[in-house]
Amino acid sequence: MAQASFPTREEVDFVIVGSGAAGGIMARELSTAGFSVVVLEQGPYLQPGDFRHDEWSNTQNEGLVWGSRKGHPQTFRRYEHEKAELVDGAPLGYAHNVGGSSVHFSGNFWRLHPIDFNEASVRGTIAGTNFADWPITYEELEPYYTKVDWEIGVSGLAGPWDPPRSRDYPCPPMPVKSAGVLLERAGKAMGYTPFPAPVAILSKPFNGRPACVHCGFCNGFGCEVAAKSSTAVTMIPQALATGNCELRTGCTVARVNTDANGRASEVVYWEEDGTEQAQKAKAVVLCANGAETPRLLFLSASAQFPDGLANSSGMVGKNLMFNGSSNAAGLFPEEINGHKSIATTRVIHDFYSIDPKHGFYGGGGIDSRSLTRGLPMASAMRGGTFSGVSWGSEFKRGLAEEFTHTASFNGHCTTLPLSTNNITLDPDVKDKWGRPALRTTFMNHPDDIATMKFFHDISMDMLDAVGAIKKVGSYARNGQTGGVHLLGTCRMGNDPATSVVDRYNRSHDVPNLFMVDGGSMVTSGRGQPTMTIMALAFRAADHIIQAAGRNEI
Repeated sequence: MAQASFPTREEVDFVIVGSGAAGGIMARELSTAGFSVVVLEQGPYLQPGDFRHDEWSNTQNEGLVWGSRKGHPQTFRRYEHEKAELVDGAPLGYAHNVGGSSVHFSGNFWRLHPIDFNEASVRGTIAGTNFADWPITYEELEPYYTKVDWEIGVSGLAGPWDPPRSRDYPCPPMPVKSAGVLLERAGKAMGYTPFPAPVAILSKPFNGRPACVHCGFCNGFGCEVAAKSSTAVTMIPQALATGNCELRTGCTVARVNTDANGRASEVVYWEEDGTEQAQKAKAVVLCANGAETPRLLFLSASAQFPDGLANSSGMVGKNLMFNGSSNAAGLFPEEINGHKSIATTRVIHDFYSIDPKHGFYGGGGIDSRSLTRGLPMASAMRGGTFSGVSWGSEFKRGLAEEFTHTASFNGHCTTLPLSTNNITLDPDVKDKWGRPALRTTFMNHPDDIATMKFFHDISMDMLDAVGAIKKVGSYARNGQTGGVHLLGTCRMGNDPATSVVDRYNRSHDVPNLFMVDGGSMVTSGRGQPTMTIMALAFRAADHIIQAAGRNEI
């Protein structure tokens, strides 16, 4: 069945802004329930056959992640009293295409644990932060995590640190790669419990899609065989097949307009050629990610909403969290060939919650990867990591050795929510459409940096335990300068004075407006948020459908 086509000046039931991890799910769920849906996506609808192993395009020329070269500049500063500087590229990384960043992500798929939802009560408040409990529990979200497993397609095996689950994974874990073997040996030597990493990549054919072919181009690339479980290949085709959903690509949203009653009434956007359109709607769902959603709320300010749409709390854009990280790379005497297959196949969660005796809040996990995402060109451009030589015959010799004889143990960990870490509109820099550019203000809490150091130090010790002959390590000692996990900027909560959406992702201020993406997360989790974003989307859709059935939207 051909996709639907709706007139812009006739109301549809829902306009969804963004087609990524959350937007694709919302489109499938709402259209399957019989509602008329228009999805607005500013990027193209790329098919598996459109993707290439083109490192230059993807890593240097903004093939999927747009920045200043494509007319989407961003600015960054550490503190609010500073003037933000224009950044080459983009400190906030996200894809611009149908499926969003679920197209180019590495596929790591950790669930949050029960402690993530009530950690503020368990650990106590942390001075200077907005650390808080979620308004929902793990038990409430668990059925939707399981729905993600089976509707999206996840490969894994319940590990010793897995939270309770109602159903096994649909696909067995991916085969272990050599870097995973090293992590497993190192972890066991130090008394830890490594286990197979759950990934949104198919280890066997599932739901009409083929298994992974282990090409090695996962992180930052689209999957050429549709084995990676993006919403572009799982949810969007099903939404379009209902005949109730229209997908409009090349559409950049300018603002959400409201009527005299303060309800969202239409979404104004530009087509690729600059033509302005406005789609009327009974309700609007913003799934534009944790940066673009607050930006759009600010751009939708009006006499009714002078501080931005849905921002009576003043919390829109605040509490930006990235997830902390660390890297420890080792050179080994034998070939590792870490560039082969998916990004990671083993993970350690023994330090999911760091003992308070260490004197700081934090937690996370460690997985094993290739030093340069398994990319030959990236390896060449980084060259000299261990030799210290960056040109000549010695550089070439070292490059050949480093590409095939290295592995990295990467930490993924918490960051704390702070009002001073935020997304706002830059007063001076404009994008190609004349909109104020995204301005990021971010400086890690001291506990974040201590947590990153904690994982760095453990990872360096593990390299020794497994026989690395040389090693180098890093973490953001002076604070992070960007990220791809854009969390917390439209946080969920029961109190309209301290949150933007309620426990069902519904705006406290505008009853027919919903925000469903990483921005609704109250805490950062431990490093891989996409599965939680998807589970929240399934849950929000469930409640939206029920509320609409009761004429409550």
